[in-house]
Amino acid sequence: MFKVSAGLTGLLVGLAGCTGGGDGATAEGATRQGGTLRVVGSSDVEHLDPASVASVGAYGLARTFARTLFGTRASNDFQETIPVRPDVAARIPTRENGGVSKDRRTYTVGLRDGVRWNTSPPRQVTAQDFVRGFERLCNPASPSAGKGYFLSTLKGMDEFCRGFGSVDAKNAGAIAAYQRDHEIAGVRAKDDRTLVFKLKSPASDFLNLLSLPFTAAAPREYDRYVPDSAEFRQHTISDGPYQITEYKPGISYLLGHNPAWQAGGDPLRERHVAKIRITLGQDSPETVQQQLEQGTADLAWDQPVPTPAIPRLRDDPRFAIRETPNNSPYLVFNTRSPSNGGALGDRAVRQALEYAIDRSALIKIVGGPAVARPLHTVIPPGNSGYAEVNHYPTPGESGDAAKCRELLGKTGHSELTLKFPYRTNSVHKLIAQSIAENLDACGVETELTADSGGSFYSGTLGTPARAREGAWDIAAPGWVPDWYGNNGRSIIQPLFDGRTYGQNSTNYGGYDAPEVNALIDQALTAPDADHAAGYWQHADQKIMQDAAIVPLLDRAQTIFRSSRVHNALFLPTTAAYDYTRLWLSGD
Repeated sequence: MFKVSAGLTGLLVGLAGCTGGGDGATAEGATRQGGTLRVVGSSDVEHLDPASVASVGAYGLARTFARTLFGTRASNDFQETIPVRPDVAARIPTRENGGVSKDRRTYTVGLRDGVRWNTSPPRQVTAQDFVRGFERLCNPASPSAGKGYFLSTLKGMDEFCRGFGSVDAKNAGAIAAYQRDHEIAGVRAKDDRTLVFKLKSPASDFLNLLSLPFTAAAPREYDRYVPDSAEFRQHTISDGPYQITEYKPGISYLLGHNPAWQAGGDPLRERHVAKIRITLGQDSPETVQQQLEQGTADLAWDQPVPTPAIPRLRDDPRFAIRETPNNSPYLVFNTRSPSNGGALGDRAVRQALEYAIDRSALIKIVGGPAVARPLHTVIPPGNSGYAEVNHYPTPGESGDAAKCRELLGKTGHSELTLKFPYRTNSVHKLIAQSIAENLDACGVETELTADSGGSFYSGTLGTPARAREGAWDIAAPGWVPDWYGNNGRSIIQPLFDGRTYGQNSTNYGGYDAPEVNALIDQALTAPDADHAAGYWQHADQKIMQDAAIVPLLDRAQTIFRSSRVHNALFLPTTAAYDYTRLWLSGD
């Protein structure tokens, strides 16, 4: 069963007075309407199309304009963010209310009133819009990184997706025609207001899956565009409280009110600010922090609080450390790279490199032990299947260069040169430089290259052709689970199921182990969450024995708001405050 990590909770308590964040209202207790929320940061999202969103920033943005059947509620109490709640669904289906069949393989979900698209005229969101959303998950142009969740769960999803893969990825008409002429056996609109899902086998986390942002309803207008294309990005449609009114790729977003949205039809969101402006291109966390403190900006888009600023901010009510049990960052090996004679495909080489990393240095970079602690497993504390074990211990978490060199010398690959792209925002450059120094001490050369503009995931790590040609050898992405609670599959399956490796896959290194794939299947068909956790734990151990990645940190989120931001409520899966719930004082 799920438990909040006592260790991580202890980290949060360690900075007494640092868990503020703007819950209070003004002295009069009034919520003010209007104003422009100013968000500043570095990189654009990799994917704006709800079907293929894959980053915490994209999750937070999608929440403003793309609604799902179920969701979670923002709160500064981590436990309150865990339960699945109705969004467009009218209620939680159960066996008692007839929403779940006796064999737990059929789910019937009714839709609530008052959910409309911002079309002209406004149009009711229908069950068929959700069917279209599921069909778009495996489109050939920009498939969802989360499609693997549904390939293993929904009847007919794998067959539907296999056929979709042969459709011309550049032809919007052909893509729409395939969706029109084919169906997923396990997703059906019984009528405009009722969806019926058929599962291959019972899945205790199925409602969690229906809360993921890429399962959002999709209007029929989306059939006009190639998914997530430049043209699509200029024509997003909203059924949430805000709509994108202006998008300049890599530069800015401007969101305004969706006139079709009704507060009474949305149990998870509110709407207080008049506009949301997101300004990109600011790679310096220090510059972003300065703007927040001076009041010329309100929230950071993708930059945590700079490490040197944390000590002086510890008693500032605008500063907070929020609980987000995650594996962020971690070092991934491109097992498919032909570089160095295919050395990274050799488990012994990867195992040797496990000993190189100085985690104590990384902890200092991100803010010290109040913000992060060393991580040695794929599954972080606070997630289903976690068990504390260290397969590659080093003295004081400082790395063991001598052991790394010794083991590497036995592999016949003692002279390595590794291509190492890194993100330019936040502290990622410092992290990459620290890892490069560790590898250098091990006798391994690295070629560091900045990878900015939102291309790190979509253009580099998420493109198998780039991996196979050896465009990169190691990288340090991050992973925040798609949900918390009964969430074993939200870590192991997307990152390590070799059967789902392909375009936009989050199994960046192309790891494929039949034993792990089998454990994933066993976990997914386990009779309950407790049994599933055992399989996830076993898979974690196998992955670490294979040294598919080097876990680095279990890291909390440092976050700051300007003085005029009130009711700032946190969403762990977006690593940010919920834009739809906060309000602004002043102008």
